[in-house]
Amino acid sequence: MNTWRNASLAVTATAVLALTTACGQETGTETPNGQAVGAANPAQPGNGYGSDAGYGSETGGEAAAAKPAGQLAVWESEELGEVLADSAGLTLYRFDKDTAEPPKSNCEGDCAKTWPVVAAGGASAAPGVDPSLIGEVTRADGTKQLTIGGWPMYRYAKDTKAGDVKGQGVGGTWYAAAPDGKKAAPGAGGEAGGDEGTEPADLAGLSVRKDPKLGEIVVDKNGMTVYRFMKDSAWPMKTACTGDCLKKWPVVEPVEKNDTVGILKKGFVTFDRPDGIEQQTIDCWPIYTFAGDSKPGDTNGQGVGGTWYAVSPEGKPVGAPK
Repeated sequence: MNTWRNASLAVTATAVLALTTACGQETGTETPNGQAVGAANPAQPGNGYGSDAGYGSETGGEAAAAKPAGQLAVWESEELGEVLADSAGLTLYRFDKDTAEPPKSNCEGDCAKTWPVVAAGGASAAPGVDPSLIGEVTRADGTKQLTIGGWPMYRYAKDTKAGDVKGQGVGGTWYAAAPDGKKAAPGAGGEAGGDEGTEPADLAGLSVRKDPKLGEIVVDKNGMTVYRFMKDSAWPMKTACTGDCLKKWPVVEPVEKNDTVGILKKGFVTFDRPDGIEQQTIDCWPIYTFAGDSKPGDTNGQGVGGTWYAVSPEGKPVGAPK
């Protein structure tokens, strides 16, 4: 059961354009050994808003007028921990394609029909909760939207009663909000954060972390270090890690280009591997994580076998012999 307590808290078809020469190859190019190299296609052509015409719902008509949240509340979810809700108990959500610093909403048009915005004003904080988390952002149409911790707040059209979280994870970009505006997750909002206070759940699909020994290295959406294999090649694009190798070195799955921070965009394409797995590349080099890394910040794969190295934002192997 859910226990309640008061608290405060588009990628379009034009994106699938000519990236086929980004790695010095044409679609269907053969490698020197005759093995077909996958076409360099943009990763995840979906627009990230969810299913059903890209927005996660089949709602029609115009977006409803924004309604305020009223007295904010928090309910306890066994799966998600503390989840932020409005005065009616409806779950509030945040969108990964928005920004909190500065606050900005990127959900407009049809998106706002499926994800009705929460109007600014009228939201009240419960005793013991910092009211400064409550704010507002002016949307493109001039209306004011509620923000929590800088993140614009939304409801989901398919949530019909208190405690519904049908919008959780839709499109890989929509998540229930925690009381501080971050993504709801067990243990979120407590003192135990990730390295340097960063919660992996709030990271982009690929971003950059400053490692005290290695300098700037790429990490995935969970904060796990990303690696390159020196036996791979980028021109032509080939992988030497197959079979059992992938158990230790899982591929980084395709990431949308606009879901990255600080990463080189040139050569940021999907590699269609001979084994049928789609793999993300940076500067056309296939990238991986390491099964021996157990938490964000680990770099246990660095230098393994003299062939595996963390990846720089430009796709280069950090610390590899010249």
